[in-house]
Amino acid sequence: MSTDLPVLSPKDFASDQEIRWCPRCGDYSILAQMKKVLPTLGLPKEKFVFVSGIGCSSRFPYYMDTYGFHTIHGRAPAVATAIKTARQDMQVWVITGDGDALSIGGNHLMHVIRRNVDLKIVLFNNQIYGLTKGQYSPTSPTGKRTKSTPVGSVDHPLNPLSVALGCEATFVARSVDIDIKHLTMTLERAAHHKGTAFVEVYQDCNVFNSGAFEFATDKKVKNDNIIYLEHGKPLIFAKGTKGIRVNEGSRPEVVDLDGSVSEDDLLFHDEKAPEPSLAFLLARMRYPKFPEPMGVFRAIEKPTYNEVVNQQIDDAVKQKGDGDLEELFNRGDTWEVK
Repeated sequence: MSTDLPVLSPKDFASDQEIRWCPRCGDYSILAQMKKVLPTLGLPKEKFVFVSGIGCSSRFPYYMDTYGFHTIHGRAPAVATAIKTARQDMQVWVITGDGDALSIGGNHLMHVIRRNVDLKIVLFNNQIYGLTKGQYSPTSPTGKRTKSTPVGSVDHPLNPLSVALGCEATFVARSVDIDIKHLTMTLERAAHHKGTAFVEVYQDCNVFNSGAFEFATDKKVKNDNIIYLEHGKPLIFAKGTKGIRVNEGSRPEVVDLDGSVSEDDLLFHDEKAPEPSLAFLLARMRYPKFPEPMGVFRAIEKPTYNEVVNQQIDDAVKQKGDGDLEELFNRGDTWEVK
């Protein structure tokens, strides 16, 4: 952190706007942890931009005392790409939801990830459309009864992490809204990543989909239902009594650590693996059949879109000199319209 900058606190990143989320919404926790992370990054407030689309989560820029854009449905990645390409000195965050990012915004999300634009994307996943009052979303489970699916959804839900990994994301992570310490760590890791950092946050919509993630938040059961990923460490959960092993069919299975299976027999996490196959396997482990992994699934380095584009511009200027807009406008044939 630069010693020339004033020391900032979470309060410095709080805007003067009234927060208009429902009481007990998981969004409050995500906002609070973001305000904790930003002061640790050694950047002035003027170097942050928050870009959102449409949805409950997309009110986020109003509540941050930074630059921000509240854009249109699903298009936040496009606006954020333009900002980061034009101003590489800015740290750009995209705040989106499962409906905003994975329905109308699916195309934009896919391409911003494959391009590896240096953005931090936080997807609030509550498995429902909250702002429009409780319709099913692209991540709602099959059979989900909502206002738009009164006898149950027949759709197969999207897995956000699988989508990101299929687009060759260089950083993929998952956390839970009320797991304060873990969420803070995950957002901090994303902030320091160079390239597209994709973070899915399980977020409770206590009005229209309350309890969707109790398996991962209820202290009585969560130790049996989630695994915290650590690079280079075996996959162990249930207070050290169970683990994940890959069987002869190359499929994960739950095993008891009762002496017949040792830690060396388990699957070891490697977030830096060049191929995303391991991360994809972990992303496919879903409750209730498996404990769900939490943490960083993948973290590798590749050239970023914004760096390459700006390098092309610099090379063109070196080769051909600065452009002349007036000359360009008057080049070639012209017509006078009377």
